[in-house]
Order: sequence, then C-alpha cells, then structure tokens
Amino acid sequence: MQITITEVGPRDGIQSESRFIPTNDKVSLIEAIFSAGILTVEATSFVAPAAIPQLADADDIVGRLQRPAGTVVSALAPNVRGVHRARRAVVDEIVCFVSASPTHNGKNLNRSIDESLVAIEEVVEVAREGGLKVRGAIATAFGCPFEGDVDIRSVVNIAKALTRLGVSRITLGDTTGMATPRIVSNVCTALRDAVPDARLSLHFHNTRGLGLVNVSAGLSLGITEYESSLGGVGGCPFAPGATGNVCTEDLVHFLHEEGHSTGVDLDLLIQASLQLEAILGRQLPGQVMRAGPRLRLHKAEGAPTARAGSAAR
Repeated sequence: MQITITEVGPRDGIQSESRFIPTNDKVSLIEAIFSAGILTVEATSFVAPAAIPQLADADDIVGRLQRPAGTVVSALAPNVRGVHRARRAVVDEIVCFVSASPTHNGKNLNRSIDESLVAIEEVVEVAREGGLKVRGAIATAFGCPFEGDVDIRSVVNIAKALTRLGVSRITLGDTTGMATPRIVSNVCTALRDAVPDARLSLHFHNTRGLGLVNVSAGLSLGITEYESSLGGVGGCPFAPGATGNVCTEDLVHFLHEEGHSTGVDLDLLIQASLQLEAILGRQLPGQVMRAGPRLRLHKAEGAPTARAGSAAR
C-alpha cells in the first residue's frame, strides 16, 4: 500500500520543551523533513504565546520556510483568532481539535465538547473563507488518562459533527498511549460504519510500547494515513503520563520492511532525527536512528570475537 505520513514533531514534538528552540533551528528542521520526502508537516500551532511559549514564533516559522512543490504546511488553530493568524502567515492547512473525553477536553481546551464543536464551526467558516484546507482531530479517541475507556459513541458523535461541517479528514489521537489493537479495531470499525465518507488518519503514542503494533492494526483495516514524530519526541502537556509519539523513522523502517511505500528517504530522515537530537541536546528515544536500517551491515574484520562459552544470543 502507499502510506502517507504527516510529521508532527515540529509542533507536537517540541511544544513542551522548557528551553526555547531558536526559530532558525525549527525552520531548518522542517526543511530537512521536507527534503527527506515527507510532504505534510505540522509545523506549529497558532495558540496564545502565554499558553505554549515554545510556539510563540508560529508566524515567523511559517514565513521563513522554503516550501518545495507539493508540500503542505499544516498548523493547529484552536479558535478564530488563531485561524486569522494562520491565514496571514499563509499556511496550507489548519487542524481543529476536540477531545472525546469531557474531562480531557476541559483540561486541554477549557471547554465542554459541545462548546468546542461550536468553536470549530466558526473556525471552519473562517478557514474556508481564506481558502485553507481543514482537518479535524479527535484527541483521547482510544482512552483518557482521567476517565479510562472512552465511549465509542462519543468518538462517533464528534466525527459525525465534523463531517456535517464538511470536515472529512479526521485524525484519531491516542493522546497518552492507551490504544491497543483491539481498541483500534473497534473504534475505527465503528467510525467507518457511522461515517463512511470520513478519511481517517491515526496518531499513536508509544507510551506503553504498542505504537507500531497499533499501526499494524490500522494497516490491517486498510488505513493508509499516519502521524508520527521525528525521534519519537512529544506528548500532550495537559495529559499526565503522555510520552512521545510513534517515532517517524521507526515507522518508515517498519512500513518499508512490510512492503509498503512511503516516498520517504530513510537515510535522510535519520539525518533529520540526528539534527533534532543535536538541537534538543539530549538522546532521543528513536531506535532506528541509533541502530540504522535492518540491512545496514558491518564489516566482520575488527569486530570483537566471543570467547568460548560466552557467545551472545
């Protein structure tokens, strides 16, 4: 299958970093991601700078980017004010979001789900006036750190509301890594039955080590769009226990080994992850960036030879 990957590291990956990352570093990183062959990058979020200081330079980031033909610069815009900023900055796509869990929605957006959907309707109208594409995102679609299992009916009802607004591209977010293959199958099957025209994308976190297992569950359902984060960084700042997203280079390696196509140059992607690691100044959780692709071989000459009785398995 041809798989589409949206890179969310520049937004979701670094939004909680305490040290402000220079704008030029963010721009250089996004351009490296484009060069690796990922066509859609969630570059930033047009939120109040006081809410997420790390993304206070959203306008500058978008304005400085060199955009190769065919690429899409995406950004979160939680309200009409954010959409107006996004329009002035000339992004290609905005993402509006709501949580399936009332408690998480209150923590994340300080609103009820119904209030969020009213705000999204206003956002969609303003975005469309400016010629922007709109994608909807449903957070905590597979579980909530405050409420536990989320009623699938809540996810379905939100998806129906989004499609009524003409938002057919919907991302299901596993905000704190509570998804399992069984839950992924149940939620996605219910959504397909209820809103067959929706174009689903899956956004997993690797909190409990099930990120790629859940991707495999999505692939078995024929879902071809996934979001991931360079180096495996990220996590919602308003969700206890939220660790990093599924790592982009690990995801690409897995997909290629399974015979799928992504259009991504894995070697260049690994270089981009190493660039992010240098920017952040710490080792990132990605594994392929450390070990290399499966068939990256090493010379036997010079490698240690085990002593008798001490062979490694």
